[in-house]
Amino acid sequence: MPRRKKESNISFEFVPRNVWKLRKREDIETYIGGYKHFLQECKTVREAIEYFVKMLETRGFKRLSKLPIRGRGRPPTKLDVYEVYKNKTLVAFRIRPPFVKGINLVAAHLDSPKLDLKPMPIAEKEGFAIGKTHYYGGIKKYQWFNLPLAVHGTVVKTDGSTVKVRIGEDPSDPVVLITDLLPHLDRRDDPVQKLFKGEDLNVILASDTLGQKDEKEAVKKALLTLLNEKYGITEEDLVSAEIELVPALQPKDVGIDASMVGAYGHDDRVCAYTGFTALLETNNPVRSAGLVLLDREEIGSDGNTGAKHLFWMKTLKKVARIIKKDVDVEELTEVSAMLSGDVSAGVNPIFTDVHDLANAPRLNYGIAILRYTGSGGKYSTNEAHAEFVAAVRRIFNESDICWQPAEFGKVDQGGGGTVAKFFAETGIDVIDAGPPLLGMHSPFEIVSKADVYETHRAYRAFLEKFESTR
Repeated sequence: MPRRKKESNISFEFVPRNVWKLRKREDIETYIGGYKHFLQECKTVREAIEYFVKMLETRGFKRLSKLPIRGRGRPPTKLDVYEVYKNKTLVAFRIRPPFVKGINLVAAHLDSPKLDLKPMPIAEKEGFAIGKTHYYGGIKKYQWFNLPLAVHGTVVKTDGSTVKVRIGEDPSDPVVLITDLLPHLDRRDDPVQKLFKGEDLNVILASDTLGQKDEKEAVKKALLTLLNEKYGITEEDLVSAEIELVPALQPKDVGIDASMVGAYGHDDRVCAYTGFTALLETNNPVRSAGLVLLDREEIGSDGNTGAKHLFWMKTLKKVARIIKKDVDVEELTEVSAMLSGDVSAGVNPIFTDVHDLANAPRLNYGIAILRYTGSGGKYSTNEAHAEFVAAVRRIFNESDICWQPAEFGKVDQGGGGTVAKFFAETGIDVIDAGPPLLGMHSPFEIVSKADVYETHRAYRAFLEKFESTR
């Protein structure tokens, strides 16, 4: 019997595809315009939540807490709802029948590394009013030297009223900063760049006495007077305030070819935004679809606005009561599926030695999928099962999505954590998927425009088409 002749055009290798070769530049740029606007407007978790809520309501989503749990007449079979918790967690669902088939979800976190003002932050030192800070998340401290910083936050007074603070974003606004030591005086055996401690991350706030006659701490008193006149707050009010210092930088195109975007907070607002727009554009999904946006991932997902608090499941139980379905939500999650939207470490052409290049994601080659994160021996991670990975691959391939497999650096050198493991503990199938970055956790991270657009396409394909592997 003659052997079957092999077709010459069949390749048995997996070769990731360059997004720029397959997508229209104008489509990418149009999408990126909206993303850049979002980044500029939303540099804190609270700001992002407010932004998304406004968009949801313009698209007809209803806040779940304002809907009647039980009413007369036939219960709805379709429902577009959202709920917010503590102004820092948002869940949105497009419920479609039959509810018991499960839900396709994208989860992402909204927090990014930053500097928080301490509860009693203002002190006077050598004629300056300084602000004492506590850094949040994994930062390289030296990157915050001499960087223009904006002040964003919410002050809650004892009567329950709130005051929003936003200084440094308008071109006419002043900025604040942490001053570095000039190189002429930094020639010691212990240069500041090596010894800078978290307790020394003090930001310059003011230097004018503004006519204060009292010589003792006159600059501090002048600053407190100014804050009271402008915002109606006192020093005690700062104890119940969340004031954040973030880079006063606008999103900018990067590269002579403008193929990338540099900005603060790509990690992880890029996945939040692409997941959100994917949900809005999800048409006729094979089953219900949803989005979970979280806080506190950068510090371990602890607290009642992080992934460890199962607010999304509590919201699902309320949805079940409204549509009058006797559903065990814990069992429902076991037939549901999730993409844990989080970024990965793209190959930096200057520091290639930290990667296993055969398993490292590259900019411009689409969404990166990570079966596991963790560190040294896969500690502290979820690992997606082969059946689920294969099903995700099938959806991406059928939808012509550019994707690439990834790891988080070399085995003994890399590693990190995401929210995936906390969702996996509920029984849901979940895998990490998001665009690769350069300069992750820096004040000005870099992402490929093409990867952002392709991540949006990937999330939408998953939300619309994925069916249970069980």
